Amino acid sequence: MEYDALKTLHSSLPPFAPHIPVGVLPVLALVLLSTTFVLAFYFSTLPKSTIPAKEVAVASTASVLGGFGVVALFCTAGVYV
Repeated sequence: MEYDALKTLHSSLPPFAPHIPVGVLPVLALVLLSTTFVLAFYFSTLPKSTIPAKEVAVASTASVLGGFGVVALFCTAGVYV
């Protein structure tokens, strides 16, 4: 496509609107990161077993929640990743 056609297409598109309102991001980050720390404490107090299925489930959940919590925290601070 030529530049003029792309410029026209770009100007005709609607502006970006996030799925999650920006005002909710601080609360979301707090909830996700708090849950991560609670699960990390729970993980450290679990009795060690020979089949670590429960340990893997708790650690994986904490990891995923921590990842989304950090992204929400960065977006709250204005660093859009």
